[in-house]
Amino acid sequence: MRISLFVLFFIGNFLQGYTQEEDFLLLKGKFEPITEDNLYKDHQFYNWGGSIIKGEDGLYHLFYSRWQMDFSAWLTFSEIAHATSSSSNGPWEYRETVLKGRGKGYWDAITAHNPKIKYFDGKYYLYYIATNLGEMEYSDNDLIATHGKSLDQSLIRKTLRENQRTGVAVSSSLDGPWERLDQPIIQPSGPITTLTVNPAIAKGKDNHFYLIVKGDKPDEERFIRNQAIAISDSPVGPFQMQPNPVIDYQDTEDMSLYYDSENQKFYGVFHAHEYIGLVYSNDGINWKKPSNFKVFNKEIPLANGDLIRPDRMERPFVYFENNQPKTLCLAVKKGEQSYTVFIPIAFD
Repeated sequence: MRISLFVLFFIGNFLQGYTQEEDFLLLKGKFEPITEDNLYKDHQFYNWGGSIIKGEDGLYHLFYSRWQMDFSAWLTFSEIAHATSSSSNGPWEYRETVLKGRGKGYWDAITAHNPKIKYFDGKYYLYYIATNLGEMEYSDNDLIATHGKSLDQSLIRKTLRENQRTGVAVSSSLDGPWERLDQPIIQPSGPITTLTVNPAIAKGKDNHFYLIVKGDKPDEERFIRNQAIAISDSPVGPFQMQPNPVIDYQDTEDMSLYYDSENQKFYGVFHAHEYIGLVYSNDGINWKKPSNFKVFNKEIPLANGDLIRPDRMERPFVYFENNQPKTLCLAVKKGEQSYTVFIPIAFD
């Protein structure tokens, strides 16, 4: 149906009976159907998600994860790459690999994954996740042997998962060099346990930095993750975990966080496996979901009338320019392909 090609951004006209407090969510934008230029694929690598920023050179810079053609290898051999484009919607051209696992002896010994690029007070901050095996001896072949194994089948893979943390690399230029911190910037506590991954960060009107990370839900036998918020007066921490979770009522991942200075509100866009959802906050600490918090279903319209129905659709990132959403970036796995999709957001 024709109407399926135009999904209103952030609930749009689909929102029924919203409160005055939720009125700021009606941005009246719509997702446009995509073309091949909006798909970023690589014949040698899977790529996964991305984070966009506009550089002083007038180009758009994409930081994203990529790894060799084995989907399980995201936990063992992912690296963070850098691509550029004249448009936030693509097409993109690979420029360089920015971060890899640093090797034994570091907190980020193994993998570099799920980046978020931010600019704060004259410097660029590249947030990412990584892991390590502590004092355990291992080889690349040992890591490869974990691929496709469940956590119960592989002690190495279980340890890799549990040792995942969030860190940051800092640079004065988008072209680097990138200086990494010696330690992760947040440990699990309060509303989350086991791991701290998939960061999203924004600066509030109080000049504090609000960091959302994901971890396991405490005292829960099922495989369910919470999202939690931590606050710092510096983009590199230390961050103080807040007691109230951002989301603990369902299993969600991959927050994209933005502070709207005009409305003085935070919003977070996340994936819940079958759709992309939205939450918001007046203070960055206490979070709500609007009347209809599902903003994008698990299908992507193409300009030729077809649809991409992904096996997985994750890592939502909303790129804003001049305080207006311009691009929705999504990670997609379809069959044996894994790539990034850039959906233009149009305004009347």
